[in-house]
This record gives sequence, structure tokens and C-alpha cells, in this order.
Amino acid sequence: MDTQRITLAVLTVLPLAAACGTEQADGGSVSAERSVTGVHWSVDSVTVDGTTHRAPTGANVTIEDGKAAGNYGCNHFTAKVAFEDGALRLSDTTTTEMACEERPMAFETTLARTLASSALKTDVTGDRLTLTTDDGDRVRLTEEKDAPLHGTRWDITSPAPTGEAHLSFDEKTGKVTGSLGCNKVTATATVRDGHITLGAPATTRMVCDTSLMKTEKALLGLFDSTVKYELDHRALTLTSENGKTTNAVAAE
Repeated sequence: MDTQRITLAVLTVLPLAAACGTEQADGGSVSAERSVTGVHWSVDSVTVDGTTHRAPTGANVTIEDGKAAGNYGCNHFTAKVAFEDGALRLSDTTTTEMACEERPMAFETTLARTLASSALKTDVTGDRLTLTTDDGDRVRLTEEKDAPLHGTRWDITSPAPTGEAHLSFDEKTGKVTGSLGCNKVTATATVRDGHITLGAPATTRMVCDTSLMKTEKALLGLFDSTVKYELDHRALTLTSENGKTTNAVAAE
């Protein structure tokens, strides 16, 4: 079902009073903060009143610098985060309002209410995080590792309206291979200091429809030059010398 962005809604949760200034409380807060921040957490499930609801693909949260950002299953959200005696509390939550299918919307409502209901006790075991409310409801999450530049198939999202274009970087051979949307491509690729020097492209010589060839022409502009690259979890941005950007996501 197509989503439609409508407005930006704001949900405010009253902050919990600060924890008493004991060394134990402070230590618990610091430990909780260190164990959960800077990690991309994929939401697995929410258990409310003994019933477990499985998360749709894409539900996630990342906590860093006193803020949380993520996706409830349909809509994106942001919030302030405070750590208190081994627990965290979300407040001043903002969320987009998109209409999605019934299942992700139902899960989203449950997850949003659970995260905002009280301070959430944190329990990290290995790559798993459990957030528990005062009433015993639980949100279970798993750490999702960042995608590496090398060895990942990067599906081009722009400019690539058809989703056919993709690139893969091989550290051992020092090459990049893939598809430009119509033709296959290979070239040398030297990665250093946040930049990739791409050699002259060798391609097949098929002729496709106009949209594919337009995408291909744009992507060919990356080659025989040095581009800047930025990795953000599972997203890759390539910026050419003339400032044009190419965006890609790690294939599932």
C-alpha cells in the first residue's frame, strides 16, 4: 500500500525526576548508557500483557548524544533520551504520520506506547537488548552491524529509478564490479582516506530503454575519477568531484 506523508506530530512525555545522586545510581546510568548507545538496534518484538507482537521489517532505533532516532515499523521518530539508574526514558517524541498497511500500523501503536509508558530498564546480553517497563512489558532488540564497504552489494537508489543498478567493491582484487542499470561494469577501485579512486570503466555494450540508459550515463560519471564516500550503517553515499551524489543501500 502506498504511504502518504501527512504532518509532523509531537508527543511529549513528562520527564522522570533525576535519580538520587548516589554512586550506585550514577554508575548504573553510565553503564546503561555505554551499553546501548552508538548501536543500530533492530526491533524484534514487543510483549505487552503477556502477548508478543513480532516486529515488521525495518523497525529500529539508534541512541546517541542524548537522542533516539528510528522507525516504529511504518513511521520514523525522534526523541530525547535520559539515563537514570540503569534505565532510560524517552521524552519529547516527534513522529511522522504516514498511512501504512494494518499490521505495521498496529505494531507501531503498540511499540510507541510501550517506549513512552515509563522509564525502561535496560538489559544487554551479547548482541541482544531488552527494554522493560515498570509494568513488566518488554521490547526486545538485536544489534544490527554496519555494512562494510567491501564485500557488500550496494543497490543504487539514486539515480536509479528501476533498482537495477548495483556495485560491489572487492578489497582483495582492488576492483569494483556491478551493473549500471543496463550494462555490466568493472574497474579498478583504490580506497584510501574516505575516498575511492575509480579507474576507467570496462562495460558491456547492450542498448536498453531510455530511463536505464539515462541512469547508466549518470553513473559512468563516477569513473575515471576520485569520489568521496560516506558510510552510514547500511547506506552509502558517493560524491563526485563536481558535487553530484549517488546513493546506495546494502542489499538484504
